[in-house]
Amino acid sequence: MKYLSVWIVLFAQAVAAQSVKLPDQYPSPMQETVRKHERIAFEMQQGITCTLDSILAKPVLVYIPRRLKKAAEADLLIHFHGMGYVPAYAAEKSKTNLVAVSVNLGSGSGAYARPFQNDTVFKKLVMAVWRSVQEQLGNQIRQRRIILSGFSAGYGAIRSILSGADGFEAVNAVLLLDGLHASYIPERKVLAEGGQIDTAGLAPFLAFARQAVLPITGKKMLFTHSEIFPGTFVSTTEAAGYLLQQLQLKAIPVLKKGPVGMQQISEAGSGHFKVLGFAGNSAPDHVDHFHGLPFFLGWLR
Repeated sequence: MKYLSVWIVLFAQAVAAQSVKLPDQYPSPMQETVRKHERIAFEMQQGITCTLDSILAKPVLVYIPRRLKKAAEADLLIHFHGMGYVPAYAAEKSKTNLVAVSVNLGSGSGAYARPFQNDTVFKKLVMAVWRSVQEQLGNQIRQRRIILSGFSAGYGAIRSILSGADGFEAVNAVLLLDGLHASYIPERKVLAEGGQIDTAGLAPFLAFARQAVLPITGKKMLFTHSEIFPGTFVSTTEAAGYLLQQLQLKAIPVLKKGPVGMQQISEAGSGHFKVLGFAGNSAPDHVDHFHGLPFFLGWLR
């Protein structure tokens, strides 16, 4: 007992000194065999691709379907976090003219949030993309709507963009794919233990959702979430619950088949704002939301 007491004291001191690293989140199961977890397979050579190297710290991938050579205008999808062939596939299969841009800046929402805290970066990105599109197509195709899509940590970029007045005004639609988190207050203290949500990081999304609820604004927003509970920060389910509470909306239980083998279990919304809840708390369930991008994008058209 004497040695055990000494060990406990030493461990507590180590934690206090931050010499023992606490987990960023509690890991979800890495396997799940009940649902199909279908995955997109797409050869990007079907379209026109180019990369932009001078805007962000890592190259930005642009995919242009070849049919746009004869188009007068097109929407612009800028997707944050995830392999570029999935947004490219969404553009290729879209029933409307769509250019897909993929931005990958690393792990963690901060890696995406920091570059776009400078309002001019988003403007430069859009201008560079569209200039590249016109050069690749050899015509003056016009830009129509701007759609921002974020999977997992990619929401950090969207948060920064919507926090600026110009970015908020320029964006027509937002798609969040199992990615919207916040901190607890106090940090790491979950709601069940008396913690609260630090709502500051959710404010830009709530403001955009309020606009989407009013169809007259033309704004649209779709938020999909799993049942994953990170434990150390606000889950997507809790973030969705906060938005719905503030908008005085309530999720209702449903049982529907979703894309790529997903199982929908709840839905809520009003106007052009919608929240869809899906079963699953594993890593494959999380990735399903990304591969469901082409399907979810159809709702925003």
